[in-house]
Amino acid sequence: MARLTPARRKQLIVGLVMGIIVGVVISFFTGFWLWLAAGVVMGLATGAIMKPPTE
Repeated sequence: MARLTPARRKQLIVGLVMGIIVGVVISFFTGFWLWLAAGVVMGLATGAIMKPPTE
């Protein structure tokens, strides 16, 4: 497994934070707490598949 560069690590963290925010908002409006987990997974996936940053 390749080591994470600082830019790639930041990209994954930003995706994770976005996913948490989306999950909390959807969970709040729907009253279904499992949307939080779905948001976290969506954020991790988004951070993982985004175009790698140029350094």
